Amino acid sequence: MTRRYKTALFAGSFDPFTAGHLRIVERALTVFDRVIVAVGRNIRKPCPEADMNERLKSIERAVSSLNFPGEEPRVTVTLYSGLTATFARETGADALLRGVRSVTDFEYERNLADVNLKLLGMDTYFLLAEPEYSFISSSVARELMANGHDISGIIP
Repeated sequence: MTRRYKTALFAGSFDPFTAGHLRIVERALTVFDRVIVAVGRNIRKPCPEADMNERLKSIERAVSSLNFPGEEPRVTVTLYSGLTATFARETGADALLRGVRSVTDFEYERNLADVNLKLLGMDTYFLLAEPEYSFISSSVARELMANGHDISGIIP
């Protein structure tokens, strides 16, 4: 019997992959068994193949400390092109993972989360900077806002 992971897909261009991105992946591992870091090809800003390979290697080095020798990797890094929703289905992800840096960023991401929920039936988890609010799902965020709670205070 194959083990079923609770998997989050963290997709983006990650150019560069920062310490903030690494913290998001670290925190995601407290919620999910596995995180797939998927580097997307940006159609508007084409990147030479050699540069993409170097970006992948750089991210693999950055997340290597999150995997334990002799065990199945908790974090994998891969390249994808096309729609994130399609790739999420292909990988069997249970949720999408997004980092939030500001209120404006949250509003943009929340709108995308609504679309992803409709397209995939998949929740989006936002990882924020404050440890006590280390993750909040898009459905929880919408519920809090619908009940008149101002959640902007939890976003630095």
